[in-house]
Amino acid sequence: RDGAPISPATLRTALEGSLTRLRTDHVDLYQLHWPNRGSYHFRQNWSFDPSRQSRSEPDRLAEIVETLGAFVAEGKIRAWGLSNDSAWGTGKAIGLAEAAGLPRPASIQNEYSLVCRHFDLDLAELCRHEDVGLLAYSPLAAGMLTGKYLDDALPAGARATINKGLAGRLGPHSQPAVAEYVALARDHGLDPAQMALAFCAERPFMASVILGATSLDQLRTDLGAAEVTLTDEIRAGIAEIRRRHPMPI
Repeated sequence: RDGAPISPATLRTALEGSLTRLRTDHVDLYQLHWPNRGSYHFRQNWSFDPSRQSRSEPDRLAEIVETLGAFVAEGKIRAWGLSNDSAWGTGKAIGLAEAAGLPRPASIQNEYSLVCRHFDLDLAELCRHEDVGLLAYSPLAAGMLTGKYLDDALPAGARATINKGLAGRLGPHSQPAVAEYVALARDHGLDPAQMALAFCAERPFMASVILGATSLDQLRTDLGAAEVTLTDEIRAGIAEIRRRHPMPI
């Protein structure tokens, strides 16, 4: 889109380009990466001010929902979803789709992890009642929840050597929380990454957890989380740590 806002025209151009590059005739799930009006994600929550948003936003969103509905009718996408959105944005998209008799959003892709749980406070309720599944990105908080950055460690080739600060995640407030989660996992004989992923996977609103790995060993560890079942004692430990560190990033 060359930086242009999402619109019927840019959606059409982007989708046709994707179909050409992928050499396919349809996309299973087509998601809007960012809402036009702005977002509190990626640490923008500290300065988020919705009073700056245009009152005409619902009209623009209605055009977008209509365009996505047309894509479904044309067979070019199977379903559509949102990303980096809020409870208001998700609820409005659902309402507009239902009013027009069009497909509703099937998913929302937001950040979610042991140290980033904004979703729990509003979107969890909406998604539970409206049947919208969360696709959680950064479930390991960009690798922090493996424990590899504790004690100021900076392993060669790790993401933090390229993206310093890990987009605002790595800092003096997050590390004490990470240290406690890592210790909890190890006290119960679990790999810290697997505990963090298992926690995400068992959340009642979760559709899927998005993994990222730079080696086969990391991938094997991540996939092993599917075999991990958290005990009530571990869940209680997680809840206690969260009370001490409610919003570490």
